[in-house]
Amino acid sequence: MDVLLDNTDIFVRGFRNTLLLFVFSAAASLVLGTVLAMLRVSPVPVFRAAGTAYVTIVRNTPLTLVFFFFVFAFPLLKIISQDDYTPFVGAVIALSLYTAAFVCEVIRSGINTVSPGQMEAARAVGLTFGQTLGSVVLPQAARSVVPPMISTMIALLKNTTVAAGFSVVEAGAIRDYLSERGESVLVGLLWVAFIFVILVIPLTLLQRALEKRWSVAR
Repeated sequence: MDVLLDNTDIFVRGFRNTLLLFVFSAAASLVLGTVLAMLRVSPVPVFRAAGTAYVTIVRNTPLTLVFFFFVFAFPLLKIISQDDYTPFVGAVIALSLYTAAFVCEVIRSGINTVSPGQMEAARAVGLTFGQTLGSVVLPQAARSVVPPMISTMIALLKNTTVAAGFSVVEAGAIRDYLSERGESVLVGLLWVAFIFVILVIPLTLLQRALEKRWSVAR
């Protein structure tokens, strides 16, 4: 307990940045993942190919390499002012683009649970592809999408620790700060793990509740 109480500033700052990384990356990945899912099921071959290529490439690329590119290499392109492009911003972009590929597949799998007749009927009454997805398909797919989506968000929360290796002060970097202060690193890591469990529990409980409420008979 002394390690936690004596280093409260480190734990608070680390997990505050972890939660900020999680919130920003989750929001961005949900938006991008939804767009990618729409591309994956689009009737236009070029759009389907683009969505498939993105998901295939990103899902098979180690997250560490994605971080390396957006934290170190991307700033050299000078697309964004280096004064505004901090390691934190690079970490958010890396996590968002990486997680979006998994979000896309979750949403696409949910769309596939909806009967093709639903889409055909919507198109028959004059709805566009976008209107069909937004008004008919996605609302029905939500029941099967939400539980696995929460699992993806839990994975995202844990993936934020990778940012510690790229100059981002978050939960994964607590070990280094404790070592500099001469504190017990092992005890500190146990506290980090315990706090992560506390953060994940509400998401897990929400997932179970939704699975019971929105279970779909097969």
